[in-house]
Amino acid sequence: MAELKTINLPDVGDFDEIEVIEVLIVPGDEIKAEDSMIVLESDKATMEIPSPFGGIVKSVSVRPGDRISEGTEIAKVEASQPAMEDSTPEQTTDNNSEAEIEQAPETVTEVTEQAATEAVVVPPHEFTPGKPRKQPPGKPLDVSGDNAGKILHASPSIRRYARELGVGLEQVIGTGPKGRVLKQDVKAYIKASLSSAGPGAASGLAVSAMPEIDFSRFGEIETVPLNRIQKISGAHLHRSWVSVPHVTQFDEANITDLEAFRKSLAKEAEKKGVRLTLLVFVMKALVASLKAFPTFNASLETSGERLILKSYFHIGVAVDTPNGLVVPVIRDVDQKGLYDLAGELATTAERAREGKLSPTDMQGGCMTISSLGGIGGIQFTPIVNAPEVAILGIAKSKMQPVYQGDGSFTPGLILPLALSYDHRVIDGAQGARFSSHLSRAITDIRRVLL
Repeated sequence: MAELKTINLPDVGDFDEIEVIEVLIVPGDEIKAEDSMIVLESDKATMEIPSPFGGIVKSVSVRPGDRISEGTEIAKVEASQPAMEDSTPEQTTDNNSEAEIEQAPETVTEVTEQAATEAVVVPPHEFTPGKPRKQPPGKPLDVSGDNAGKILHASPSIRRYARELGVGLEQVIGTGPKGRVLKQDVKAYIKASLSSAGPGAASGLAVSAMPEIDFSRFGEIETVPLNRIQKISGAHLHRSWVSVPHVTQFDEANITDLEAFRKSLAKEAEKKGVRLTLLVFVMKALVASLKAFPTFNASLETSGERLILKSYFHIGVAVDTPNGLVVPVIRDVDQKGLYDLAGELATTAERAREGKLSPTDMQGGCMTISSLGGIGGIQFTPIVNAPEVAILGIAKSKMQPVYQGDGSFTPGLILPLALSYDHRVIDGAQGARFSSHLSRAITDIRRVLL
């Protein structure tokens, strides 16, 4: 028969009367050893308290807002699993009293570095520091379904930061773990508020709101909520599309010889336990082009006055998952061989599809590749993954006649390329030169060695 055990707060370090900001369990829950039960927070640290054993939760003794100390009862659990060897909670220390705790206590799936740190903002109709935003006539104030009626989670430093700027946290959607409001979320809300206040209010695109339409008047409908990835990536893509002046350069690469070379390595790759895909070769060719054109391996400062040139070569790769596209980053592509890249790419893509990527897995990219060749399509215009300044789109390759110069034609496997770039940083001539260089490198992969 299972034993009813009491779980008390263990030693959490130099803290006394630390506040409970979140309770993650309710009576009747079945938990496993190391599953988080509550979240504690002081003005310097936030931590999750794990269960030392698995079982069924019979009662919970704490509530959000309680202040507890070592030995305080947290819950009673009907134990069914052995206790952990070490149940010391992980603790994240804030080195700056004004900075937010950003380390995720659980595995989360995000889209990009910017997407992982900025809020999905519902722009207000009017923003006045210290006053609540106005609402459309006849409609309740929209504080999003994520925040309405729920306890808001933010550290004391962030609450103080928001108060100083006159921002109500109920109007900000948190993108941290379990909806926690981060400092970036507050900043993003203010930027969106200023942008929506009018054409002269800020350097944003002020447009009128879309009209509300009752689509049920025209027939039967179903309302399906967007998932977390769609919400965050949607806001990021909209921001990039509005703030980055896009130009898309189209080109082609003859990959007939490259495909023959790739297929000749298939058995050798199989012995190494990997599969060489076209994408691996494109990544190497892209790095060679980034080295030849450093402006593409850069980011524009938020002031718009200086360009940050990067000496590393981390390539983001868009991965199709059941919940939407995510962009993990493969680091130091220039320092890795084809087989190493193939193995890392396959492993990373699998983790993305399983939802096991961490925020750091999607940060630090220099340029992104979005490949739709395995799905289909002739061409498309990818959106720049800001703060990167360019993105490469790959469509489905096709056989077509290739002119040889002597009046004859031979069959060739042609790969369509679409290069979108930030016109503030890259002009049309640079875009054309980069695209041509990349096409030549893919057509003759030996050029990567030059």
